[in-house]
This record gives sequence, C-alpha cells and structure tokens, in this order.
Amino acid sequence: MRFIDREEVARRLTYEVCIPIVRAAMIAFSRGETKQLLRSIIPLSGDRVFGVMPGAMGAHGPFGAKLISVFPENFAHGVQSHQGLVILFDPDSGAPVCAVHAGELTAIRTAAASAVATDILARKDSRRLAVLGYGEQAATHARAIRKTRDIESIVVWGRSAERGRVFAERMHEELSLPFVAAESAREAVRFADIICTVTSAAEPILKGEWVRPGTHVNVVGSGFAGPVEVDSDLVVNSRFIVDSREGVLRQGAEFLRAKEAGLIGDEHIVAEIGQVLAGDIPGRRSPDEITVYKSLGHVVQDLSTAWALYSQTQ
Repeated sequence: MRFIDREEVARRLTYEVCIPIVRAAMIAFSRGETKQLLRSIIPLSGDRVFGVMPGAMGAHGPFGAKLISVFPENFAHGVQSHQGLVILFDPDSGAPVCAVHAGELTAIRTAAASAVATDILARKDSRRLAVLGYGEQAATHARAIRKTRDIESIVVWGRSAERGRVFAERMHEELSLPFVAAESAREAVRFADIICTVTSAAEPILKGEWVRPGTHVNVVGSGFAGPVEVDSDLVVNSRFIVDSREGVLRQGAEFLRAKEAGLIGDEHIVAEIGQVLAGDIPGRRSPDEITVYKSLGHVVQDLSTAWALYSQTQ
C-alpha cells in the first residue's frame, strides 16, 4: 500500500495540476456522475471536530474516504489545523491501495476550488484581492487566485495585527507584489474586487454593507453548521452559488442563519458551481452583481486529486 506524505503532495500537487482536476470534479459532481454521502462530523472538545467523508468517482471509478480532524489552535503552534488521511481503494479489486496526507491535500484543493469559482464568477478585470484570515488557507488562496486573475495587490486582515503584519511581509517576499496588512476587515475589503474569507470565526467578520458592487466573495472558513463568517446581508444581496446544494442546505452556516431568520428560502441557492462551469446555469450576469461562492468542500475533490497523484506513479 502506497503512502504519499505531506512533502510529496506539496511538491507534486501544484495549482497548475490541481485546478483543472478540481474543475472537472466539480462538473462531474453536479452532473451526478459521482457518488458520495453527506459528511459526518463529530464534535470534540472546544472547537475541535472529527469528520468522515466517503465517496466514489462513479460506479466503476476509484472510491474511498477522507478522515480528517480539525484543531484550530494548531495554527498558533505552527502545526496544520487539518490532520488526516485520504484512503483510496482500487476500482477493480476493491483493495485499499494508497493513503494520502489529507492536511496538505485539503489546503491545496480548497484553494484550487476557490480559484476555479473565481475564474468563472469574478469580473475579468479584477485586480485587487482581500484575504480575511492569515492561516494556512490564506496563503494557499493568495497563491491560487493569482493563477486565474492578474492580481496587482493583496490586503490581509486577521484578529492579531502583529500576526497579520508578519504574514503580509512573508507573502510579499514570496509573491513579489504589494501585500499589506489592514487594521480592520472593513478597511481590508474597501477596494477589493475579490474577497476570500478563510477564518475560524464563530460570528461574522465580513458585512455585506462593506462589499462593493461587482465584487466576488469566496466564503470558505466555516465547514459545518454553526460558525458564520459573513452576515446575512451579504448572503441575501448576492448571487449565491455553492459547491454542493445538499451540503449547504444541511451544513452551510451562513445560508442556514439567513434562512432561519426568514430572509431567504432554499431557492436562494442559484446553482452549484459545477452547473455554472458546465454552462447549464449562468454565473455572473452583470459587472455590478455581487457573487458569492460558498465552499464546504466535498470528497470528490479529495478523491480526484489524490487519485491523480497515485495513478501518475503507477
């Protein structure tokens, strides 16, 4: 049984490799070509959770599951918050054939999914990116979004001004473009064309009234019902597109809060991103429209990227 460790995932799963794989996986998912169950989440102590995500890349395709723990406090100790494995099974023999480091895979494929959504939903002239959060996903999103738009400047905000400053300096050196830390989330998004929320916030850190017309927003940080990154005003006043309709109806915290308040119904979900990518449902309809992509992540993204890494070495 093959094991693909974190270093190999980071080396081989570049965004040039990952983005097309994730795009194809999203289309296949929305066409019903894949099989998966809604993720199971077990709350642990504090904000810690353990998740199980089973699925198959079609009736005759590879199948498997992601086993993942999320420990938000790990970041302060220089350790990945997402820890786990993606286990792959051979479609011909049914045997487990590979285990892949899930933390690194998740970090890269999640940012790649946001890049895919940004490419189809953001205005073509988008040049300014705001990232709310300064953890691992903040770094991967800054790298990935640049693959789909000619980003000229990036602003970051986080709860710790010092950590935000250190992160901005590090990313400025890596990406060689203006990368600065803002004192508030409102300031960070003031001139943004694209916004990515990648925090572990329990309550909204982004308000709809701060978001300019024509902005595209990737809402990524909250992966289950409970923690909310953006307020209901943004949800209500945006063209709201998701990675999984079933997933968001059951576990999309921002959507569920607005629905429980009586502000929207299930029909407010315009489409799954795979439907937009396939050309079945329009995405952005005008330069002034605010688009939101709510990302929960689904196991098809994990299986497709993990299988690509495995199969390319066989």
